[in-house]
Amino acid sequence: MLRKILIANRGEIAVRIIRACAEMGIRSVAIYSEADRFALHVKKADESYCIGSEPMSGYLNIYALVNLAAATGCDAIHPGYGFLSENALFAKACKERGLIFIGPDAEVIHRMGDKTEARKAMVAAGIPVTPGSSGNLESVEEALEMAESIGYPIMLKATSGGGGRGIRRCDNAEELQRNYSRVISEATKAFGSADVFLEKCIVNPKHIEVQVLADHHGNAIHLYERDCSIQRRNQKLIEIAPSPQLDEAQRQYIGGLAVIAAKSVGYTNAGTVEFLLDDNDRFYFMEMNTRVQVEHTITETVTGVDIVEEQIRIAAGLPLRFKQHEIVRRGYAIQFRVNAEDPKNSFLPSFGKITRYYAPGGPGVRTDTAIYTGYEIPPYYDSMVAKVIVNALTWEDAIQRGERALKDMGLFGIKTTIPYYLQILKHPEFRTACFNTGFVEQHGELVNYSNKPRPEVLASVIAAAMASHTGL
Repeated sequence: MLRKILIANRGEIAVRIIRACAEMGIRSVAIYSEADRFALHVKKADESYCIGSEPMSGYLNIYALVNLAAATGCDAIHPGYGFLSENALFAKACKERGLIFIGPDAEVIHRMGDKTEARKAMVAAGIPVTPGSSGNLESVEEALEMAESIGYPIMLKATSGGGGRGIRRCDNAEELQRNYSRVISEATKAFGSADVFLEKCIVNPKHIEVQVLADHHGNAIHLYERDCSIQRRNQKLIEIAPSPQLDEAQRQYIGGLAVIAAKSVGYTNAGTVEFLLDDNDRFYFMEMNTRVQVEHTITETVTGVDIVEEQIRIAAGLPLRFKQHEIVRRGYAIQFRVNAEDPKNSFLPSFGKITRYYAPGGPGVRTDTAIYTGYEIPPYYDSMVAKVIVNALTWEDAIQRGERALKDMGLFGIKTTIPYYLQILKHPEFRTACFNTGFVEQHGELVNYSNKPRPEVLASVIAAAMASHTGL
């Protein structure tokens, strides 16, 4: 088993990994920029080291991180998600330095990170993919010819893209001509590659992804699916496990496809195979994320499997502890990404000092976060400040619990997406589990909620103020 792990990340995912290490008797090493000096992951880790004054560059400095891990006696690095988590060069540098990269091999990361190569691999494995270009596009003329043959609308995508960036929908030739150079420019800036491809746009599909685990002994299983259809501009907002929109036959089918996909590329560790489901109940492979997902929490909740712990065990060379038939689902889980954004102002970021914070609690509620009262949210990173996860035995009860938990949560000093999520929970399409990726765009009226303080939150603030004043 591993003895000491450097966590090449920050925020709530770093705290999540630190907790897994603590339960496994493994020492944790945190890194931080000057902007993160007072971050919670720095306080929680066994050891913490500053990686420089620049907010971003230190977290992305491959060789500095690898050297730090070696110098501090670590035998592995966990990349979390984002930053270097899907960087093949980082995985390779770890191996060259004699460190274990907690994730798949560099070759697999590279192959699945290149979306055209991933499509080719899935076609070879018999996995359905959307019609599109078989390789990278050489010119806008080639793109126009391809789009004409498969029909509009099409999606123009960066080959190395991710996180909703480097993607443009084109409904006609004029839009394709206009967006072609934009996607190339965005891809070059964000991913260091100008390669783009196109595929048929599945209009307002359901976004369904499957969590897989695979070890170094040839074993691979799935932990069922998650529904990520509630999203804005390709960024997920609310995730659900399992999908309340699938029947059991669809569930078993897509889970089987995900395992075939993982085995076909020699995948190891935790990964996610993402699919689109169209109106005719046809599944299409979209991409494979070669890392732990933000929404891994809801899969853990309904299956009881600690995905981060399994990541560490697999990296240490241990076999999977579960067979497929031993994975049993229980109820439904919903995750709300609480973002420091103002939905009433085009979701603009709302960074600043958290004057008061009260975590939701009670049965079936989990909160993953790295914030605390008095914490100053730096403006340099992702706007997500917390994840609220609820679970219950039925879909209806999960919705009710989600509403209660979000109302329980008190987060002051910044604006958040909590009031917006409460509006979504009330909508009949969501409550009856009949929604797709167009939900947010189709229901812009939901941002017109009242800014009046919720009674239960107002009461908690008054009580806290009184206690502080009287010294109780």
